[in-house]
Amino acid sequence: METVIRDQQAEYYKILAACDKAGNRTAFIEHILSALLVVLRDSPNTDQVTDQVSDQVAALLRALGTRTLSALECMKRLKLSHRHTFRANYLNPALSADLIERTIPDKPKSRLQKYRVTTKGR
Repeated sequence: METVIRDQQAEYYKILAACDKAGNRTAFIEHILSALLVVLRDSPNTDQVTDQVSDQVAALLRALGTRTLSALECMKRLKLSHRHTFRANYLNPALSADLIERTIPDKPKSRLQKYRVTTKGR
C-alpha cells in the first residue's frame, strides 16, 4: 500500500490539499480506496498477508502463555508501541478466531480488561 501511495505521491498530496481547502474528505477517501484496490489486484498471493497475521497471532499467544494480561502488558511483551497496530494485527484477529478471550466480556473497553488464551488457542 505504501508503495502505491509513494508512486502516486503528487496526486495524493494534490487531493489532500483540495480536500483540506474544501473541508470535505470524500475525494481523499476515494483515492485511498482506489490505491487499496490496486494493491489487492496486483497482489500475486495473499497467503503472505495471512501468514503474517497468523505469525502475529501466534506471537500474541506465546506472549500470553498461561497468564492473564492487559493489552499494555501484551504489547510490552511483544515489544510493540503502536496500540492501533497491536489491536489490528494481533488482538482483534486472535479474538475473532476465539483463540483468546476477554476477562470482562460485557465491557470490552474497560480499563480493567485483560486477555487470556482459550482452550482453542492452546
